[in-house]
Amino acid sequence: MDGNWREAERAYEDYVTQEGTIPELFEESVRRHGDNDAQWYKGGVVDRSLAGVAFDPAPPGEFASLTYDELHAIVQRLAAGFRELGVEAGDRVGIHANTRPEWAQTDFALLAAGATVTTVYTESSPQRVQYLLSDPSATGVICGSGKLAETVLSVRDDLDLSFVVVMDDYESDHEDVYMLADVYELGEEAGTDDYDDWVAASEPSDVASIIYTSGTTGKPKGVQLTHRNFRSNVAQVRKRFGPRPDKDDDLMTIDAETRVLSFLPLAHVFERTAGHFSMFAAGGTVAYAESTDTVGEDLKLVGPNGATSVPRLYERVYSQIKEEAPDGIQGRIFEWAIDVARDYGAVKREPEDAGTLLKAKHAVADRLVFSQIREELGGNIDAFISGGGSIPRELTELFDGMGMPINQGYGLTETSPVVATSPAEAPKHGSLGPPVPDTQVKLDPSVVDPETKASADGDIGELLVRGPQVFEGYLNKPEATADAFDGPWFRTGDIIEQDDDGYLIYRDRLKQLVVLDTGKNVAPQPIEDDLVATDLIDQAMLLGDDEKFLGALIVPDVEALRRRAEKKGVSLPDDRAALVADDRVREWLDETVDEVNATLDKHERVRGFRLVAEEWTADNEMLTPSMKKKRRVLREEYADEIAELYG
Repeated sequence: MDGNWREAERAYEDYVTQEGTIPELFEESVRRHGDNDAQWYKGGVVDRSLAGVAFDPAPPGEFASLTYDELHAIVQRLAAGFRELGVEAGDRVGIHANTRPEWAQTDFALLAAGATVTTVYTESSPQRVQYLLSDPSATGVICGSGKLAETVLSVRDDLDLSFVVVMDDYESDHEDVYMLADVYELGEEAGTDDYDDWVAASEPSDVASIIYTSGTTGKPKGVQLTHRNFRSNVAQVRKRFGPRPDKDDDLMTIDAETRVLSFLPLAHVFERTAGHFSMFAAGGTVAYAESTDTVGEDLKLVGPNGATSVPRLYERVYSQIKEEAPDGIQGRIFEWAIDVARDYGAVKREPEDAGTLLKAKHAVADRLVFSQIREELGGNIDAFISGGGSIPRELTELFDGMGMPINQGYGLTETSPVVATSPAEAPKHGSLGPPVPDTQVKLDPSVVDPETKASADGDIGELLVRGPQVFEGYLNKPEATADAFDGPWFRTGDIIEQDDDGYLIYRDRLKQLVVLDTGKNVAPQPIEDDLVATDLIDQAMLLGDDEKFLGALIVPDVEALRRRAEKKGVSLPDDRAALVADDRVREWLDETVDEVNATLDKHERVRGFRLVAEEWTADNEMLTPSMKKKRRVLREEYADEIAELYG
């Protein structure tokens, strides 16, 4: 494989790749891109307290913009305002809000003021909110809405907060509860003469943020990430996706011309680095979706070049595409085009394998179908970035074949997060890409059973990582920190295969192996990926520890079932619970699972399953905020179904 791009990315340097702090990087980006649009915000979504004070309100349902110079002025005044509220260098301040422009403004302001930002997920229970603010000894918290502020106030007696700030318009009887507009006005009155001194006082070794692990088991651990951790990871992303002179014009590039739609939680490190720090460092534009439910609508309005998301969104996008497919002859053309996209995506990176006939089919399918799909997604998509879990190979091949490649990546909160990501120059479907520059990896094969080793084409083992983006320790947990490292190497807990080109291939979580009573070890993630890659399955979790066979909990794709029923002239119940109990639905899912089983080894086949009606989400605490399955919670929730499955 041509390695020129590897040499080019290692050698590439510009202002983004230099050492320093996040505020220094923001200041440099403002100096270079002051007139560029930095943020797009939507009107009619929330009652922003800063609207009409720091910036003009956007018309309802439309987007308005802020330039880098305008964003900088807001950040300066907010930083001064937080200083007036008593924030000092080293103080820990929480942000408890959905992803929105004020999240970014507050983040940059607190970091400029010298504070450490600790993040709180909006779906957290009051008890979890209390823990996420008390564990880091937060002195204040900025909430997105009055409702979130009231959650904080309900546990305030157990906290040592000196202030609570609300981004929206909010009336309170508490004298130390403010609106963000109040903080802005405090800063405007106090002046920003000391702002440059605050920025200069921070050191790369200072902790910039404490981000809590998802907590699939036990209490979350606070991952302490320094300015150096974040800056180095932004630099690594820049080297891979920045405007290097060796890049062809048609390759995905993140630069000052890039516009993305942001909707993942900024409380999670993936969006914080990839969709926030890296974008503002490049001088690009970040548009904020109204909510995760309006992503489709907002894509059309914004017309972004890309977006970062978890695999589930791309599965949903595909489901929506199929749902809106026409009937009759046009429907058959659509289905034909989808098959062409899969075939073309599978060989697109090796054009000599495509053949004249496939290329001709693809050209026709692109004109008739794919161009319309791209237009529905805003018309400007260069590429998507996927993280936070493995994505089925069939899906990345399909999107690539439709002209919207998905660059899959891999990382953890402890690595700021990017360890590897698929390069635009040489992506490989089914892989996570090679490690980003200045990152060392090695595999520990001692934790992998002989059967798994024999099934791997390359080296396989638990992935260990070294690099400037790797954190130094968990907050208040020295034993957990010691357990996380093998000398200088961070133990990821993930079983990874590495091919001859250095690309990483995700196999499974080390501690999530299903061990049958026969002694067979089964990695659940690949099988779960195969199940959800089918038309009728939305979510799946493999079962079978200490049992004779593998089973599964399955959440069916209700819309896909209704489409099938309509085509077959069958009427299904409106109620989800009644629908999953329907004999015809069970029959269709039996056939689907059998199709997947036909591709698996004997001990990997799903011998029984139970359909469940409720979709697993972070809101109902079945998924972590980063969209990973809480396997223990799911096993407890469906204990009766599992007991029935295994008799």
